[in-house]
Amino acid sequence: MNISASARTDTMSAAIITGPGQVRIETLPLPEPGPGEVRIRLEGCGVCASNLVPWSGPDWMQFPTEPGGLGHEGWGVVDAVGDEVQDFKPGDRVAALSYHAYATHDIADQTAIAALPAALAGEPFPGEPLGCAFNIFRRSSIRPGETVAIVGIGFLGMLLTELVSAAGARVIAISRRPSSLTSAKGVGASHVVAMDDYWRIIEEVKRLTSGGLCDCVIEAVGKQWPLDLAAELVRERGRLVIAGYHQDGPRQVNMQLWNWRGLDVINAHERDPAIYMRGIREAIEAAAAGRIAPSRLYTHRFPLEELGAALDMTRDRPEGFIKALVIYDE
Repeated sequence: MNISASARTDTMSAAIITGPGQVRIETLPLPEPGPGEVRIRLEGCGVCASNLVPWSGPDWMQFPTEPGGLGHEGWGVVDAVGDEVQDFKPGDRVAALSYHAYATHDIADQTAIAALPAALAGEPFPGEPLGCAFNIFRRSSIRPGETVAIVGIGFLGMLLTELVSAAGARVIAISRRPSSLTSAKGVGASHVVAMDDYWRIIEEVKRLTSGGLCDCVIEAVGKQWPLDLAAELVRERGRLVIAGYHQDGPRQVNMQLWNWRGLDVINAHERDPAIYMRGIREAIEAAAAGRIAPSRLYTHRFPLEELGAALDMTRDRPEGFIKALVIYDE
């Protein structure tokens, strides 16, 4: 095993979720990478909204979590490599698709990391959600001149607004928070609509589209009524793209509406790690070239010891909040 000369300790800090809304930080021995694996000294990890249901303590959740568990948006510097690692060495800065990243160190397979170029030096880079946005954009098949509604303008919705508008489509951004609507205008939305009254929103989108509704609607909330709303906004033979993560129980759909309008319904979440990594590499290339500027979306930063506060803020989403990062190395 190759270990960087800059490795400073044989222990790491890791967050363990011990119960609903409860977290403790433990000092543990450093994990050792196996064949084909690398160890990453993490600089930080993004806080994902998918953590919020486990954080709330549903019946199916098992506590305590594994050290670092739930964290999956990490980036940092390789500090050790196992046997058979070909393309990475200690000192390489990478974005990782790993799953114990609420910790100062994590292990990842060499196929689950992507090199960060010098153009992104010093920039936070939670690769998983950035790659997710690019994969959803690819699955949405946006064409120039189309009208696309995006329901839910958080971090993912903001990135999709930027990508869709850059592709030459007209974006109608729909969100409950005034600050999100203002931000959406700043990254290319042609129109913004407050997510308040269900039927008022439908009538507003009809007005904006001269009654024709939208060629494509991307639902990016993960709740029942925004999903219902999204379907209502799609024109006949249009595309309904489900980008929200629906994890808090079954959903009902208006199948009569879906049938009558002949909708193409696309579940845009990827599960193939190779496709995940393709999206992450596309995001890296776009950020390095200046086609996207995700750093402006990281509105709040917390140390590992305040992970609970970061999760609570992600749940409560105050005005001005877009994305929280937990930072380990500054």
